[in-house]
Formats: sequence, C-alpha cells, structure tokens
Amino acid sequence: MSETPDPEVIELATKVFDLARQGETEALAAYIDAGVPAGLTNDRGDTLVMLAAYHGHPSAVEALIARGADPDRANDRGQTPLAGAVFKGDVAVVRALLAGGADPAAGTPSAVDTARMFGKTELLELFDGR
Repeated sequence: MSETPDPEVIELATKVFDLARQGETEALAAYIDAGVPAGLTNDRGDTLVMLAAYHGHPSAVEALIARGADPDRANDRGQTPLAGAVFKGDVAVVRALLAGGADPAAGTPSAVDTARMFGKTELLELFDGR
C-alpha cells in the first residue's frame, strides 16, 4: 500500500520544518494549533523540537513542548534534542528542554554522555540540579 505523497502536503511539511529551523515561533505555533502534529518528523526522524533546538531557538522549543511535542524523541540515529543542544553548547535551549521535561539520560549518546565527551561541565551541573 504505497501511496504517492501529496505534493501540497510535502510543501506544507517542508515549510513547517523550515519554520522550526528558523525559530519562527509564532508561525510555527499557529501551524501546530491549526492541526499540524507537534511530533512531526522528517525523513531522518528529526522532530520539529530537534530542529528548533539544534538551530538555537529556545522559544520555539518551549512552544512546541507546550503543544505536546516530546522533548525526548530521538531521531533515526538515536540522538535527542537535548544531546544536540549540549553538542552545540546552547545553554538557553538546554534550559528550555529541561524545563519541558527532557531526560538527560535519554538517547545515544545521551546528553550526559555528550557533555562529558566535550567537557561541558557547566551543562553537567544543570543536569545535577534537576
């Protein structure tokens, strides 16, 4: 049962993924509020939260989590948004994910493992204070 995806659906999904990458929080939230799934993933398993987190947009991360997105959903490589934010060293995104319930031990490598690997002790301290 292999259906050809509707080009309009693909175009909409591409637009929403771009909004997450660009941190267009209001527009992104409007699409989610209008029915786009908060847990939408691309062909690599990256969620909207993953893209917003990796590109440094804490307000978009917060808006997505507030609308039901899973902060721990790993992509096809086992990477979580929190581990990506740790890799990038983005403290604001790390804080937004932690406030949204992200688990520092989730994923492969986990955010804890990533922080240790790259010597990000200030982020490890955030995890300990959780």
